[in-house]
Amino acid sequence: MIKANDIHKSFGSLEVLKGVSLDVKRSEVVSIVGQSGAGKTTLLQILGTLSAMDSGSLSIDGVEVSTMNDNELSDFRNRHIGFVFQFHHLLPEFTAVENVMLPALIAGRSKREAEQEALKLLKMMNLSERTTHKPSALSGGEQQRVAIARAIVNHPALLLADEPSGNLDTKNRDEIHSLFFRLRDELGQTTVIVTHDDGLASMADRKITMRDGLIL
Repeated sequence: MIKANDIHKSFGSLEVLKGVSLDVKRSEVVSIVGQSGAGKTTLLQILGTLSAMDSGSLSIDGVEVSTMNDNELSDFRNRHIGFVFQFHHLLPEFTAVENVMLPALIAGRSKREAEQEALKLLKMMNLSERTTHKPSALSGGEQQRVAIARAIVNHPALLLADEPSGNLDTKNRDEIHSLFFRLRDELGQTTVIVTHDDGLASMADRKITMRDGLIL
């Protein structure tokens, strides 16, 4: 699903990634761990085509993305990559189902199709009774589950998560962790998770440790 080869990235004189190579198999859940400043989030942003590498190559689901222009990357990203962040970034003026529908509408799917898919995913997230609630009326765990549903509404080849449970209490954190593995088992979802949570990292099919811009 992911084939990254010899990725380098610097910010000014600071070399953040020093030649990172990484393969991720289809339907695999991979965790990336390491101390702050190791380059984890920078690597995740490059894998998600949110940040450009200085050199190297990257293919996702068999598509070489390192040669795409900005418009091509934007379209590819919306259709093939889902993102979950520590803070859910839901739009406060929209309901749960409307938030989930948005990427599908942007991708050109009909309102009816987008709504049906959003409702199906919210049911999977055990949020059938909360579909018309706005984010302010949802708990932190519920908001994050809405964000995960939004991330996968277009059936992305790849789901990327950056500290997805970092600001949740123990109960909600455990529910979110279990959800990533349900997505793998039920939908075949490929997922890469950057986390400081040892429990989540150890649950993954494979744990990758980074230090000083390199994979150990």
